[in-house]
Amino acid sequence: MEPITHDRLAGITAFVAAAQAGSFALAAARLGLTRSAVGKAIARLEARVGVRLFVRTTRSLALTDDGQAFYERCAQALEDLDAAQHMLEAGRGAVAGRVRVSAPVVFGRHHVAPLLLELADRHPQLRLEGNFTDRLVDFADDGIDLAIRSGRLPDSDTLVARPLGTQAMVLCAAPDYLRRHGTPASIGGLASHRCLVYLHGSQAVPWSLAGADGNTVQPGLSHWIGFDDIDTLAMAALRGAGVANLPLWLVRAPLQQGTLARVLPHASVSRTPMHLVWPRTRFLPSKLRVTIDLLVAALPAVLALD
Repeated sequence: MEPITHDRLAGITAFVAAAQAGSFALAAARLGLTRSAVGKAIARLEARVGVRLFVRTTRSLALTDDGQAFYERCAQALEDLDAAQHMLEAGRGAVAGRVRVSAPVVFGRHHVAPLLLELADRHPQLRLEGNFTDRLVDFADDGIDLAIRSGRLPDSDTLVARPLGTQAMVLCAAPDYLRRHGTPASIGGLASHRCLVYLHGSQAVPWSLAGADGNTVQPGLSHWIGFDDIDTLAMAALRGAGVANLPLWLVRAPLQQGTLARVLPHASVSRTPMHLVWPRTRFLPSKLRVTIDLLVAALPAVLALD
């Protein structure tokens, strides 16, 4: 039997990655290789086994029947190798490798990045990457290991989710602004105030507030300034530019320090669950376990509602 050389294993790794990604280019991005290198590795593998593994067109990549059967055995073999490596890692206590964490931009900037830096100090062999974006990332296509997601999650057999807490929105303004313009006593009173709103594209995102009857209403905001970045909205509120509807995790410190004040505190009803999500796997590498443990331990306090 032909010995298992590095080249053979590289070809199998490239083959499995391409089959899972459905693209040589995406497989190359995941493996840190060029598209050409992946294509050559798979071509050598096909020559060695003597069958075509893929049907390629300019727009698609699909497994042949032989390729599907070969893929199932190879994927299991690589999973077994990963399990063996994880066993050795657990035995020697080493935490190493790349972990790529995705989070919403501003939440990631303020609260995830400091935790990743703390983790890097604890485990120098970890290569930590923060992918901060407000779009919904794809774990496979974007090479993501862990993602912080807001909103209700659909049922999934392929993902694991751990609750982190709830993002609460609060209406707030600088005390100086309220001294100059007065404090609105009702939701209707917001119409006479300058309001600072978040822009999604060119549209202002409406505020969801609790009316006097307990029903949720979206007040008309006739005088507003919009930004597509909530850090900028918070800065504008601190400068006394108007009333803003901002995440509590972003303005907790200014509220405690008195540089911002709550407005209509009983009217804010927006609550969004946040979770840490990752692909389900039989074996959780130690590099992911320590990252998950830190995020799950630290972030609930950030999202506390009091």
